[in-house]
Amino acid sequence: MTQATDGEQRKSKYARTPTEYAVHLLIDGGHREEVRFSTIQEFQKWYSGELVPKAASSDFITVPIKNIQGEYMVLRPSKVLAIRVEPVFSSSVERF
Repeated sequence: MTQATDGEQRKSKYARTPTEYAVHLLIDGGHREEVRFSTIQEFQKWYSGELVPKAASSDFITVPIKNIQGEYMVLRPSKVLAIRVEPVFSSSVERF
């Protein structure tokens, strides 16, 4: 077994790519919402294009909801306290 040198990165031959990303929003008042994005770039585009520019605003912005027809969510950017981004793998098992 060889050791990686300073400039090298170890990469597993079994590295997995997430099938989607679950974004957990912690909202003022203790509410929690989860929305899903297909790619991290899709989340970053929404985050940097919609949420960050209006971070102090009390005006509603739309939050994309994947795979739910006829349903949408709006929130006030100033009320978002925290965001957690979780990669979801197709082999992930939901535990209840």
